[in-house]
Amino acid sequence: MADLLQDYSRRRFLGDVTTGLMGVGLSHLLGSERLRAQPAPGEIWRPGQGMTHLKPRAKRVLQIFCPGAASHMDLWEHKPMLEKFDGKPLPGEENFVSFQGKNGPLMRSPWDFKPAGESGKMISSMLPHMATHVDDIAFFHGMKSKTNTHGPGCVFVNTGHETEGFPSAGAWISYALGSLSDNLPTYVAIPDIRGEPPNGKANWSNGFLPAKHQAIAMAAHKPVRNLNIPEGISETEEAATRSLLESMNRRHAEARSQESELQARMEAYELAAQMQMSAPEVSDFQSEPDHIHRLYGTDSQNELKAAYGRNCLLSRRLLERGVRYVNLYCSSRASGVDGLLNWDAHKTLKDDYQRHMPIFDQPTAALLTDLKQRRMMEDTLVLWTTEFGRMPTRQNGTVGRDHNPDGFTLWMMGGGVKGGVSYGATDDFGRRAEVNPTSIWEFYSTVLHILGLDYNQLSWYHNGLDRRLTDVHGHVIKDVLA
Repeated sequence: MADLLQDYSRRRFLGDVTTGLMGVGLSHLLGSERLRAQPAPGEIWRPGQGMTHLKPRAKRVLQIFCPGAASHMDLWEHKPMLEKFDGKPLPGEENFVSFQGKNGPLMRSPWDFKPAGESGKMISSMLPHMATHVDDIAFFHGMKSKTNTHGPGCVFVNTGHETEGFPSAGAWISYALGSLSDNLPTYVAIPDIRGEPPNGKANWSNGFLPAKHQAIAMAAHKPVRNLNIPEGISETEEAATRSLLESMNRRHAEARSQESELQARMEAYELAAQMQMSAPEVSDFQSEPDHIHRLYGTDSQNELKAAYGRNCLLSRRLLERGVRYVNLYCSSRASGVDGLLNWDAHKTLKDDYQRHMPIFDQPTAALLTDLKQRRMMEDTLVLWTTEFGRMPTRQNGTVGRDHNPDGFTLWMMGGGVKGGVSYGATDDFGRRAEVNPTSIWEFYSTVLHILGLDYNQLSWYHNGLDRRLTDVHGHVIKDVLA
């Protein structure tokens, strides 16, 4: 032993230590990869570690939400009979009273529809940029909602429940799959520059899941606060303070292990420290070339379009840096003037949508194009959502449309999705879901399936029940799977 120690030089010792540390680092990386694999046969699925029930077709989600109930028959679903019978009463519902009162006659879309792509999908002429992507989109034209009110409607589409207090889809995915990044949040919500959607933060809430699964809200116009070290504090002092604080927090949390809010607060602060380096870089668009800014329209003279374009660009930068779920909003909650800040066009649909559609069209299409050219669309699932549809009739005494929860459109594209297809349809006038009526539970059952998750097995025990994103409903719609 003495001879061995005598021969063990300082140089050899340091060399062996370096090799050992490399091995530790490698085992950590391999361990991380192992946690992201499917469980072995007979192994129990464990949430939060990237493990899936099925072979995943996508690993991240971009959900685009247009609050205010964007009209399906003015954007995505062409209705020739609506054009033919424009100005006539809606057959069988001549005196129908909807959300804001009695309805007038049928009203055709103010804009023509044009065929797009190889599929020939008819789409509004007001969406020329989005028309270039129709061959990659699976449209759900037979959607139905349980409510005709904006706040509950937004919460319903985001959480599968029309009342607040339930986890959003992003929170469920955060809980099930965990993070793809050590330095950025798992789940980010990007509110529009015009404000939050109806019911605000309930749309990206963790509900009864541990608080760490709620979204971090940030936007190009609203950077994460308090990231910079205060003046007069050195980096060494900052690091030492964080280390001491971490040990104190751990001891405090261990004595209160049932308080998930406390644990989430600690993890949020720790993440904030990590984001001091990463978050500013994510939201620094100066590194993006001019052609990308032109693509997204961030240089537009329309300030609202430019702001939404920057949020679209932020979405791509977050996704490519490992954020698992991005919730991107285009418009906000209702204002004192219907249709001014969102898609709620009760009185002046043409004027309102001529304001909203150019804001939405180019930046959204640019985001999809950018994901494609970076080969990210292969493992990214993109969802377009709104809370419900609109009536095919004029709201009495107006040239707008009232709320319609009985038929509307959502769509998805990307990894695992069969493009150029339309599943379901409303009737000839767009009034009610008639062919393959679809619930938000079936929509999310399909989303979870694409991500490798069984909607029946993804649950959380709460108040005596095993709660799910799809409630007690759902089935996978295989017609839209690639």
